[in-house]
Amino acid sequence: MSSSDADLAVGAGAGGEAPGGRRQGGTAWLRAAELSPMIISTTIVVSALGYLQKVPCRSIGFDYARTVQRACYTDIYPLYFVRGLADGKVPYLDKIQEPVEYPVLTGWFMQAISAIVRWTLPNAAVQARGMAFFDLTAVALGLLAVLAVLATAYAAGARRALRAGLMCGLAPGLLLAAYINWDLLAVALSALAIAAWAGRRPATAGVLLGLAISAKFYPLIFLWPFVLLCVRAGRWRALGRLGAGTAGAWLVVNVPVMLLAWDGWLRFYSFSKDRSVDWGSIFFLAARHGQSWVDDVSTLNKVGELSFAVIALALGVVALTAPRRPRLPQLLFLVAAAFMVTNKVWSPQYVLWLLPLVVLARPRLPAFLVWQAGEIAYFFGIWWYLLNVQTNGADGIGDDTYFATMLARFLSVLAMAALVVIDIYRPGHDLVRQDDIDDPAGGVLDGAPDRFRLTGLTRPITGAGHAPA
Repeated sequence: MSSSDADLAVGAGAGGEAPGGRRQGGTAWLRAAELSPMIISTTIVVSALGYLQKVPCRSIGFDYARTVQRACYTDIYPLYFVRGLADGKVPYLDKIQEPVEYPVLTGWFMQAISAIVRWTLPNAAVQARGMAFFDLTAVALGLLAVLAVLATAYAAGARRALRAGLMCGLAPGLLLAAYINWDLLAVALSALAIAAWAGRRPATAGVLLGLAISAKFYPLIFLWPFVLLCVRAGRWRALGRLGAGTAGAWLVVNVPVMLLAWDGWLRFYSFSKDRSVDWGSIFFLAARHGQSWVDDVSTLNKVGELSFAVIALALGVVALTAPRRPRLPQLLFLVAAAFMVTNKVWSPQYVLWLLPLVVLARPRLPAFLVWQAGEIAYFFGIWWYLLNVQTNGADGIGDDTYFATMLARFLSVLAMAALVVIDIYRPGHDLVRQDDIDDPAGGVLDGAPDRFRLTGLTRPITGAGHAPA
């Protein structure tokens, strides 16, 4: 170990001061607490505006043409009826004609709110209970949005907490997509897991990540960046605690349902496997341009999975060859972006998955606004395209305009990913590291020396903010 590596190791010790003056845990939590009133109030206002944007669809959930015409579509109101909640059915355990197609924690979240509605409004008309279900769900999701934004502010570190909190809390994507589905549950749990890791609590981070995976599948892919960075830094104990916490939490939530209602538990996985290409996916564009292989779900799954695996391996090369170890949020964003662009489904609300990751990976406003513009274009594009389909071309937008909005989102995400890769290989371009900070969200990785790096594949880059670790 070189003398500089030794200095970094000492600086990253328990309770010590990391490079750049960021005291682990204490300073970041203190700064987040100081800024929390501003961040909380901002996020609440945006969440409230998001609720108002959905109000026109709150009571017309089955009038599909009107919901897409007003771009206020939400799954929450109609699925209250379609998934048996209005009839008092319990997800996974009761026989339902169209069972809940989400992982267990999301199903229990839906059930908990449904039970509260039935308890507080036992004699209300079923439509009134449906609207109450939407309202109460919106309140719960709004609180989860606040938690996600606060966790993101903390993980950004003391110097960047305000910027991260405001970028995340004021994002148009949050306003437009917060109440389309129940994604904010997994988003908040994932953000809290990152914050726990940043606070050097890998076991807690693992538990939160396991809960996030129990709510939506996508947080599972976050394990790959943790593995890559812990291998490079030699942080095996922290990686083991993260893995144990993740597995333990997932098993605690899932095993009881697996034992009591295997078919209900399996519904999400079978639905995901058998689902055909959906709007938003690049494969949908391919299908509409004569690529008939897309119609074969088995082939589609293999192409998507192989494409993601190739990109994930490429990210491994990036992580292990970069002149300086990448920051954790950079790899988290890149693997999430890879998952989306190779997926057969890319719903409008998936912008929420990326929001905390983009803010932490590259907190530069111009590129962030371009990305948000792409998401806004697609948000309105998909609803008005579905209106066109619903009205047989009498209203809405046609194929060409819709595909333009789809490509705007696709290319804006790819452009953001390219900028993050540039920041990784040119650390002097990384706004966070220009503050002479290593990785505020890195936890035990923050300031840690390199233990393993693939050499010979890239040349060390000097004069780019920091010497190679």
